[in-house]
Amino acid sequence: MVRAALDRLYLWAGIAAGGFLVLIFLLMMGLSLGRQIGVNIPAGDDFASWCMAAMAFLGLAHTFRKGEMIRVGLLLERLTGQRRWLMEIVSLGIATAFVLYFAWYAAAMTWDSYRFNDMAQGVMAIPLWIPQLGYSGGLVILAIALVDEMIFVLQGNRPRYEKEPPSTPDEFVERVAAGGAG
Repeated sequence: MVRAALDRLYLWAGIAAGGFLVLIFLLMMGLSLGRQIGVNIPAGDDFASWCMAAMAFLGLAHTFRKGEMIRVGLLLERLTGQRRWLMEIVSLGIATAFVLYFAWYAAAMTWDSYRFNDMAQGVMAIPLWIPQLGYSGGLVILAIALVDEMIFVLQGNRPRYEKEPPSTPDEFVERVAAGGAG
């Protein structure tokens, strides 16, 4: 039950990131076309930048879980057995510590913006905590995903983000053509 809830959380964060990508497209098209016909979108640049931050951070956990996040696996790929498992734990531990630290302070900043009623300094006075939710929420969800993966690997399992190596040259070409790494 917890596994299904966490998987849904990561999926919905990824879907939300995709939604913000669509909003960025619509805002940018509206701003571009609006200039041509004399229509202005107030604070359009601000909204586009807030959507960009939300998109980037909300997509992190989903990307991590699908094994599509850029990882430096040069060292890990050369190791096998217990040594590889241990180094995987060390790598996940370092990543988890950094992201937990980052998420803690991002959430604190968002909470402070709410408590002090900080407002955006642009054309439209919007409470800053609203656009900051995508940033801090995405980091909190990534921290949850890293802790989740750390527990899974500590139980002796192979990391879920790790993909099987291609078994044939055709499969390698298919993966590369689909946008994934070999």
